[in-house]
Amino acid sequence: MRYICRPIYYMNFRRILVYYRLPIAVGLIALGFLLGFKVTWWVAWIPFLVAVLMVVAYFMVGPMTLIQGYMEAGDMEGAKKLLGKVKFPKLLYKPIRSSFYMLQANFSTMGEDLDSAEAQLKQGLATGTEKEYEGTAYLQLGAIAQKKGNSKEALENFRKAVQLGIPDKDNLATAHLQLCQIYIQRRDFRNAKIYFNKAKACKPTNVQVVDQIKELSKYIARIPG
Repeated sequence: MRYICRPIYYMNFRRILVYYRLPIAVGLIALGFLLGFKVTWWVAWIPFLVAVLMVVAYFMVGPMTLIQGYMEAGDMEGAKKLLGKVKFPKLLYKPIRSSFYMLQANFSTMGEDLDSAEAQLKQGLATGTEKEYEGTAYLQLGAIAQKKGNSKEALENFRKAVQLGIPDKDNLATAHLQLCQIYIQRRDFRNAKIYFNKAKACKPTNVQVVDQIKELSKYIARIPG
């Protein structure tokens, strides 16, 4: 029983530290002054230093260190509320700021708020998204542009996604399929076939992507040349 409870206590303690950094920092500063006046200033610097670190963490890290726990538990609502606790996103440490905007964009996309999702993805890319996730971000931008009926922008974003690379084979296949469909609409059958073959070469395992390839193969087979 104690092995189960220990992580729970640890998580609760960690949440308290993250959520109440500023009040704790104020308390530590007060403790520092108390130690300085009552004991010695040689000891007072310790709570002062911890207080400064907590204030820096509040603005540069925020509650983002807890986000993984919510995502792993499947608590999307909790994760969304956690993002709402970030009051000064522009002060977040650069990689954390990028993750913040990308997660915001995912939630906006799920809520069909395409304009917000697009703006958040662009903010994340401007901040400096990790290289392995850049392609995925452009894939999302392409999907948003397609939903908004902007075929030209969708094409540019999907091509950018493929050029940058997408680590997940299912998503990479999706990008190739979207490009294939755009070229079919443009009656550029040569490029349509190229991207269709690239999608198949990814050997996706996602059922929806596999079904999409099967359905599209019937049309591709009828294309001459």
